[in-house]
Amino acid sequence: MIERKITPHLLEMARYFPVVTVMGPRQSGKTTLTREVFANYMYVNLEDKTAREIATSDPKAFFELYKPPVIVDEVQRVPDLLSTIQVLADETRERGRFILTGSHQPQLHAQISQSLAGRTGILQLLPLSIEELSNAGISLSRDEYLFNGFMPRLYDENIPPTLLYPAYYATYVERDVRQLINVSNQHSFEMFLKLLAGRIGQVINLSDLAGDIGISSTTLSSWLSVLEASYIVFRLPCYFNNFGKRLIKAPKIYFTDVGLASFLLGIERVSQIARDPLLGGLFENMVVMEALKARYNAGKQQPELYYFRVQGRNEVDLILNNNRQLTPVEIKAGMTFDPSFANDLRKFLSFAKDCVNPTVIYAGDTTATIHGVKFDNFKNTCQLFGA
Repeated sequence: MIERKITPHLLEMARYFPVVTVMGPRQSGKTTLTREVFANYMYVNLEDKTAREIATSDPKAFFELYKPPVIVDEVQRVPDLLSTIQVLADETRERGRFILTGSHQPQLHAQISQSLAGRTGILQLLPLSIEELSNAGISLSRDEYLFNGFMPRLYDENIPPTLLYPAYYATYVERDVRQLINVSNQHSFEMFLKLLAGRIGQVINLSDLAGDIGISSTTLSSWLSVLEASYIVFRLPCYFNNFGKRLIKAPKIYFTDVGLASFLLGIERVSQIARDPLLGGLFENMVVMEALKARYNAGKQQPELYYFRVQGRNEVDLILNNNRQLTPVEIKAGMTFDPSFANDLRKFLSFAKDCVNPTVIYAGDTTATIHGVKFDNFKNTCQLFGA
C-alpha cells in the first residue's frame, strides 16, 4: 500500500471523536487505508447482501455480530444505521469506536448532520496524489500521469489503465448512478459523460448539451448533481468579490480522476496525449485535482478553491482563499518556459489586493520568479496548496 498523506489526520480524529467518517470516490483507497490504520478493528462491508440485510432489519443485532471497535464500509448503503451508531456512541463516548466509509456525499452528509452531529470527524479521501506517488518512488511524465490517472489499484496492483477504466466505468459509474436515479437511456447518459469530458475546465451550458443529446436540461442537471455526489466530477466555483467586474458566476467542471476523463475521450495510448486538442484541459484538470487533494489531505473540510473569470475571458484558472489571502494560479500545459504565461495573472494582480504567492504552474522544469510571479513545475502543486 502506498502511504497516504491523510493518515495522521485520520489517527488524530480517532483520538477526539467516537466516530470518524471517511468519504471519497469508489476505489480511492478508503477501505485499504482504514483497514491498514485500524488493523485490530472488526470489519464489515455493507455491499455484502447478508450484512446489509441484517443492518437494515435489526441494527442492534448487527452490532452484536460486528462489535465495536468496527469499520463499517460503504455505510451509505444503510443510512438508517447511523441512528443506532449515535446511540451506541453516546453510551460510552469512547473515542474511535466507529470508522465509517462512504461514497455518496449528500446522502451521507444529510444523515450525518441529523444523527452524528458533533460525534464524528469527517475526512475526504481522493485518489493518489503526485506527492504520494513520489514518496513511494514513482515518478511519471506529464503525459503518463494524464493517461494513467491516479486510482490506487493502478500502482498497487499494476493494472493497466486500458483495463481498469472500462471496468471502473461499468462497475461503479453506471451502477452507482442507476442506484440513485432512473437512467432510462444508458446511451444518452454515456454521451453526456463524454461531452462533459470534452468540456473539462469549462463552464457547462446544460441547455446546449440537452440539444446535442436530446434530453431535457432538467434531467441533465439531475445527472450532473448525482455525478458530483458520487465523486465522479467536481465543480469549481467562481470567486466573488467586489472588483467592479462583470463576472461569470457558473462553476467549471472537472473529473475527480483525470484517467477516467482520458478514457471517456477515447485516448488509448500515452502517445496520443500530447497531440490531443484537449491536452490543456486535461492538464488543468490534473492540477486542479492535485490542489483539491492537497487541501483534503491536510484535513481541510472546505477546500476554499475557486476560479475567477470576467465575461469574455478567463482571468485566473485557480484561486486559493486562505484566511482571506488569495493565492492566484495560472495553469499551462506547456513544457517550455515562457514569461507570457503570467500575463493574465498580472492583470488580476493589478486590481486584486491581498494576494500571496502568485504562481504559474506548468509542465516545464525551469523554476523562476519574475516580477513577483513564481513559475513552478506541476509536481510541486501540493506544496503550494497543502498548508
